[in-house]
Amino acid sequence: MSDETWKTLAIVLYMAAMLVIGYAAFRNTKDLDDYMLGGRRLPPSVAALSAGASDMSGWLLMGLPGAIYVAGLVEAWIAIGLTIGAWLNWTFVAPRLRAYTEVSNNSITIPSFFENRLRDTSHLIRIAAGVIVLVFFTFYVSSGIVAGGTFFESSFGLSYTTGMLVVGGVTLAYTLFGGFLGATWTDVAQGLLMLLALVAVPVVAFVELGGWGPVRDGILAADTSAAADHLSFVAGATATGVISAAAWGLGYFGQPHIIVRFMAIRSPEDAKAGRRVGITWMVVTAVGAIVTGLIGVAYVNSTGGTLENPETVFLVLSQVLFHPFVAGLVLAAVLAAIMSTISSQLVVSSSALVEDLVKMTGREMSARVQVMLGRAAVLLVAIVAGLIALDRSSTILDLVGFAWAGFGAAFGPIVLLSLYWRRLTRWGALAGMVTGAVVAFAWGQSALSDTLYEIVPGFVLGGLVAILVSLASPRPADDIGEEFDDARRFTRGQTEDPTPTVA
Repeated sequence: MSDETWKTLAIVLYMAAMLVIGYAAFRNTKDLDDYMLGGRRLPPSVAALSAGASDMSGWLLMGLPGAIYVAGLVEAWIAIGLTIGAWLNWTFVAPRLRAYTEVSNNSITIPSFFENRLRDTSHLIRIAAGVIVLVFFTFYVSSGIVAGGTFFESSFGLSYTTGMLVVGGVTLAYTLFGGFLGATWTDVAQGLLMLLALVAVPVVAFVELGGWGPVRDGILAADTSAAADHLSFVAGATATGVISAAAWGLGYFGQPHIIVRFMAIRSPEDAKAGRRVGITWMVVTAVGAIVTGLIGVAYVNSTGGTLENPETVFLVLSQVLFHPFVAGLVLAAVLAAIMSTISSQLVVSSSALVEDLVKMTGREMSARVQVMLGRAAVLLVAIVAGLIALDRSSTILDLVGFAWAGFGAAFGPIVLLSLYWRRLTRWGALAGMVTGAVVAFAWGQSALSDTLYEIVPGFVLGGLVAILVSLASPRPADDIGEEFDDARRFTRGQTEDPTPTVA
C-alpha cells in the first residue's frame, strides 16, 4: 500500500474507535444527570485524563512545539504556568467543588451551582453565567471545527469543507448520543494517544540524532546569532512577558469544561488520586512537546533544510521517523486533541441551554425529554458553530485566547470565593463576574494586551469587586452558612451521605 493509504487507514480506524466508544456511552446514559455529568461516578484516573485531553487541544501538539522551535525555552512559561494552575485546581478546587455541588441542591452545572450556593431567586447569576458559557463555547467549538478542516486540508489534501464536516460530524455523533460519558470516555482514549505520540516522537528523534551532544550542537548551530536563546528560559523575555505567559494558569479556575470533571468524580477523596494522574500526564506531555520543538531545530538543521510552518514540526518529525501507519496514528493524535476539546465544549454548551436556561421555566419534564433536549442542544450548538466556521476569514481563532481569559476572569474568582468564603453574596458574585468579563474584554481589545495578558487585570479586579460588593451587602442567611459548613465536612470525609439543600 502507498504511504497515503496507510495514513488514511490509521485515521479511519481512529474515527471508528471513537464512534464505538460513543455508542457504549449511549448505552449507559439513562437520564439528564448521566448525560450532563456521568451520574457523578467517574473514577479519578478517567476524570484526570479527560480533563487533560479536553483542556490541551491542538495547542499541545502543534502550537507549543512550534513556539519552542522558533523562540526556544522562553516560550515554555505558558506550559509552566498551566501546569502550576492545574495542580492548584486539582488541590483546592476539585475536592471542595465535588462536595459543594452535591450538597447545594445537587447542582450539575457551574451556573446552577452559583445560583443554589448564593440563593439567587432572581436567576440573574444563572442566566448571566449560562449566556457567557453558551456564547464563548459556541465560538470555541467553531474554532475547533476550523482547526479540523485545516488539518485534513494540509495533511490529506481534502477540501477544507470536507475536513470540517468529517471532524464536526464524527465528534457530533459520539457527543450527541453519548453525552458527558461519550465525551469523557473518548477523552481518555484520546489523552492516552496524545501521551504515546508525545513520548515516541522526541525519543525516536533523539536516538536518531545520536543523543544529547549532537542535539545540543544542532540547536546552537541553527542560528549562531541567537545560539543561547533556544536553551534559555529568560533570553529576550521581559518581566511582564513571563507573568503574562505564566498567568495562563489562572484560567483553570474558571474553565467550565475542565472543572465540570471535578463535579463528576465519585467522591471528594478521589481528587487526590486524580491530581496525581492528571499532573503526571500534563508534565510528561508538556515536556514531550517542548523537547519535540528543540529536537526539531537540531533535526532540520542536520538535514540542511527549512521548515516553512514551525507549527508542523511535530507532524514533520513523525512523517520522516515512522512507518506510514504509525505516522497516521500520530496524525490521529493531533486530531484527538482537536476533537476531545470540541466534544467537551459541546456538552457544557448543551448544559447551559437545557439546565441553566430552559429548565428555569419551571416546566416539568420526564428524564427522557430532558435527555432529548440535551441532544437537541448539542446539535444546535454544533450547527451554529459549523456555520460560523464556514467563513474562514472570520476572527474566530483570535477569540480563543480571549475566551480563556474571559472564562478565567469571569468565573475563576467567583468559583474560589464560593468555595472558600462564606461571606460572598449574590450581588457580589454577579458584580465580580461581570467586572472580570468586561475588564478582560476591554483590556484584550486595547494596546495594553501587548504588555500584559488580559486575564491578570480581569481576574484581580473581578475578585476585588466581588469582595467589596459582598462586604457592602447584607450578610448571607444562616442556612447558607450551614450549607457551607456541610460542604466543608463532606470534603473532609466527615460525612458520607450529605443531604442536598434545596434552594
